[in-house]
Amino acid sequence: MVNYKERITIEPGKRSGKPCIRGLRITVYDVLTMLADGMTHDEIIDDYPKLMKEDILACLAFAADKENTVTRLSA
Repeated sequence: MVNYKERITIEPGKRSGKPCIRGLRITVYDVLTMLADGMTHDEIIDDYPKLMKEDILACLAFAADKENTVTRLSA
């Protein structure tokens, strides 16, 4: 798994403290939404040239890690 901690930053004054990629104003949520909408890695990078493939993988790793830490509620 990609070490997202080197690529995902949280700064209180940037994008309301949401997790961003390498201090850019592009949030993890933005990237995950683009992927969910069916965009490929290459299409995202074409639209946001400052992003790298590793940034997209870091977003996925970040989301997977957060999902893994969610408390499961019993039905």
